Amino acid sequence: MIFDPTIITDHLDDIGSGFLVTLGTWSSGVVLGIALGMLIAVAQIFGNTFVRAQLRVFIELIRSTPFLVQLFLLYYGGPSFGLSLDPIPAGILGLGVYGSVYFAEIFRSGFESVARGQLEAADCLGITRLQCIWRIQVPQMLVIILPALVNMITVLCKETAVLSIITIPELTMVLTGIGSQTFAFVETLLMLCIGYLMLVELCSRLGMVLERRVGRFMNRQPR
Repeated sequence: MIFDPTIITDHLDDIGSGFLVTLGTWSSGVVLGIALGMLIAVAQIFGNTFVRAQLRVFIELIRSTPFLVQLFLLYYGGPSFGLSLDPIPAGILGLGVYGSVYFAEIFRSGFESVARGQLEAADCLGITRLQCIWRIQVPQMLVIILPALVNMITVLCKETAVLSIITIPELTMVLTGIGSQTFAFVETLLMLCIGYLMLVELCSRLGMVLERRVGRFMNRQPR
């Protein structure tokens, strides 16, 4: 067999389209996962015993089952429960829910890392609970959790490869389809690796930029 790069160049439009779909579903799933994760973390910390128990069951259920199985249940089993979604919305929702429990644990550990004395001082000053979360806890915990946050975002990037099973025309589905048509599996799989390498590298670079900026911001704060 001879390596043939023209297989890739002849299908650049399709590959570019798949790359954009992957980028769009990944970024949307990350935003949804972070938003849900923050709500779950806040509810875990400030909710009553019943709420915390229900959220713990939900977290363990999602963490203990493969993303592939969750996606099958959401897309193919959802209509049985009145939830009928198109492939891309189902993929975004699946990524968001799957990522939310991991983001929630990251946020929860970040909240708990803030010194208790600061929270007691805020209470004595009459600062409301919501103000305490957004003005005291969130800024400090973001510095601590940023590496773990970037790592989880990177994990979700690689999980987008699973979305091909529900017919989302993302990068994996496009390139495996080209490979099946042309029998050029080496070229297409190599291109698939390069595509995900680009996405992961983009995420890592943005994470490093954020870490530097957050570090400079915290160093300027009065002691």
